[in-house]
Amino acid sequence: QDNSFEQFIINYCNEKLQQIFIELTLKEEQEEYIREGIEWTHIEYFNNAIICDLIENNQSGILAMLDEECLRPGTVTDDTFLEKLNQVCATHQHFESRMSKCSRFLNDTSLPHSCFRIQHYAGKVMYQVEGFVDKNNDLLYRDLSQAMWKANHSLIKALFPEGNPAKINLKRPPTAGSQFKASVATLMKNLQTKNPNYIRCIKPNDKKAAHVFTEALVCHQIRYLGLLENVRVRRAGYAFRQAYEPCLERYKMLCKQTWPHWRGPARAGVEVLFNELEIPEEEFSLGRSKIFIRNPRTLFKLEDLRKQRLEDLATLIEKIYRGWKCRTRFLLMKRSQVVIASCYRRYA
Repeated sequence: QDNSFEQFIINYCNEKLQQIFIELTLKEEQEEYIREGIEWTHIEYFNNAIICDLIENNQSGILAMLDEECLRPGTVTDDTFLEKLNQVCATHQHFESRMSKCSRFLNDTSLPHSCFRIQHYAGKVMYQVEGFVDKNNDLLYRDLSQAMWKANHSLIKALFPEGNPAKINLKRPPTAGSQFKASVATLMKNLQTKNPNYIRCIKPNDKKAAHVFTEALVCHQIRYLGLLENVRVRRAGYAFRQAYEPCLERYKMLCKQTWPHWRGPARAGVEVLFNELEIPEEEFSLGRSKIFIRNPRTLFKLEDLRKQRLEDLATLIEKIYRGWKCRTRFLLMKRSQVVIASCYRRYA
């Protein structure tokens, strides 16, 4: 119920993770159809970049305003920080404050004067401004670092490398918020170089009881995890996509024209293959570099046909091997019989 600075930066990290989820699943998928020249009706979804910008913008973001309050001379309190937010973020559609000059919230008695509310992707969260300034200024004093670095214990000395006189930096240490923002930026940069797989966990009830599903709780999680938009994009789009070369290499055994070797372009080979298998045209689309298959059942059908074809090929190989082995044995016995008959006639 009471959310302070710690929960604020945790929710900021969640917003950034949700943003990269949107970028890699919803936005990237729809842009791929456009790149590949696939006919596509755009599916609308909410992009939470506007919420991330509200928090992390270098000029008008909440973290920037907090750092500015912490660094400016004069009397600085949590109330002055909230007043600063009211001036800068008053017109933002995802920011709410009782003290805001925006008249929408003047009569909102559920929002205390010492709080502000952010409409996150997952829903509205109210934050108590009390302690924001002090927690953001939770800095390790330079003289304390120097004293700890002079300790005889090697571990303590290693924990405070900034206390080394040769490395003393007279600049003001970064605030807790700016450090967290830099860490989140590093995390995002690292994730964008990977190929992530998402596992979304749904909590069925608050009692940790088996076989109990609270419908309202489950629906709420489905909404704020962005699963509805993801399902809409997936159902309207294609369940499977693959480059032409590996697709042809995997399924070419199902068509006499492409087996064992196809001499033309891979795209033409895939088209011949799918036409030979009489797969309906509405079940697949040919992009510039990939083939897109709409329903999983089409892919399952291809896999079943491939499995059966492999069994047939294995049977054919076994049959040819057995025939060769029996013929080799027969020819050996025939030559041996000729040698024995020749020797017997010579003896007689």
